[in-house]
Amino acid sequence: MNNAQLNELKQRYVANGAASPATQFADRAENALLWDADGNRIIDFAGGIGVLNIGHRHPKVVEAVKAQLDKVMHTCQTVMPYEGYVKVAEKLSQITPVRGHAKVMLANSGAEALENAVKIARAATGKNNVICFDGGYHGRTFMTMAMNGKVAPYATDFGSMPGNVFRAPYPVPYHGVSEDEALRGLKMALKTDANPRDTAAIVLEPVLGEGGFYPAPASFLKAIREICDEHGMLMIVDEVQSGFGRTGKMFAIEHSGVEPDIITMAKSMADGMPISAVVGTDKHMDASGPNSLGGTYTGSPVSCAATLAVLEVFEQEGILEKSQALGDKLAKRFAQWQQTFDCVDNGRNMGAMAAIDLVADKATHTPDADLAGALCKKAREKGLILLSCGLYGNTIRFLMPVTIEDEILEEGLAIVEESLKELVGSQTAATA
Repeated sequence: MNNAQLNELKQRYVANGAASPATQFADRAENALLWDADGNRIIDFAGGIGVLNIGHRHPKVVEAVKAQLDKVMHTCQTVMPYEGYVKVAEKLSQITPVRGHAKVMLANSGAEALENAVKIARAATGKNNVICFDGGYHGRTFMTMAMNGKVAPYATDFGSMPGNVFRAPYPVPYHGVSEDEALRGLKMALKTDANPRDTAAIVLEPVLGEGGFYPAPASFLKAIREICDEHGMLMIVDEVQSGFGRTGKMFAIEHSGVEPDIITMAKSMADGMPISAVVGTDKHMDASGPNSLGGTYTGSPVSCAATLAVLEVFEQEGILEKSQALGDKLAKRFAQWQQTFDCVDNGRNMGAMAAIDLVADKATHTPDADLAGALCKKAREKGLILLSCGLYGNTIRFLMPVTIEDEILEEGLAIVEESLKELVGSQTAATA
């Protein structure tokens, strides 16, 4: 079927809240390229929202999935366990920087991992409250919607959210929130809303994902670790988008040297297969009773096979080094754009987790969400998938595969430049 036919089916049968606004349908993909149902070639700078750090259909992952399909597709691991689940648990325990000996539970999605992390923290501490941060994004289930630091579009239409979730400022100096102010806000929340004796955990992303790709300073993360230790709370780090090599380390928290109690992960963990994990200190992970964690499809054999193949690719193909090199290339290009365009500001990256802000005024950092939307639309018309994000909707994030070929990267970046020139003209920045 072609794009037009598929769009007709979408409009007739797919719920509006779940339907993509895109009018092209993916037909096949390879590394950083897609081809739609009409045969059009598209460069992918979104990676399924950070899922494809090693590219579409990495050959070693495809081979592992096909091999697993010839053996076992499903048993429900709580009914009949299998090698893949325990091998993934072993590997994640070895590479995840949590305190002490790590144990693992597998789930299906990032939101499911966060839900279970909160369950585990409550069981381990006997306390209920959770503190999260402005701009944070943790998922679309009810608990994770309550935890998100951004209302629209995730929680707008769905009524009351679960209680016992409190919010603190996230340090983004560019938007006027210093590290000191963020810590003051957190300590105030502990005084005014979330009494530490009732608070199970502080949950945060070491680099905001949907909130705009702003990294937390190492000193801020260390302060959170100290606050958690002081009050007997768990530190939960959400690495769903920042994990598996996006920042030049396997996990973004490694840049700080801080060891959390629990880390959640998903997205690029299995190169497109649905899987997530909660990895935490053994005494916390073992706090709840038998059969209290899990689900019918959690840690499916096929997804486990994909995860093990992804970990092999990281070891064999220097993915972390490639991530850092890609980040360096993007940082250099962002600096050029900031000189060329009055509207491009605040280029930033941690490894290949990279973004720019589009602004109406550099001096005041005034967000221009309309321009961000227009840029993504024009780039799509020119054959490039580009994503915006951020609390103000004006951040352009770059999530192309770390394995992208240099010529494809250059072609995509040139489309961004060309699109900006068509939208705003080529200007010498008034304020550098």
